[in-house]
Amino acid sequence: MKLHDEVCGMEIEAKDAEATVEFQDETYHFCSERCARKFREHPDWYVPVRSDRE
Repeated sequence: MKLHDEVCGMEIEAKDAEATVEFQDETYHFCSERCARKFREHPDWYVPVRSDRE
């Protein structure tokens, strides 16, 4: 199954992901630790942040 690296946009297979990050009860897969680190630093740049007030 192809997955989308939210940082660089690369399509990767889940088994080939170099790193994963849990955020808002979702698992995000990344092609490299560099992309995962960028995501960890600013996840709101890459995915919408859910509000607990809804």
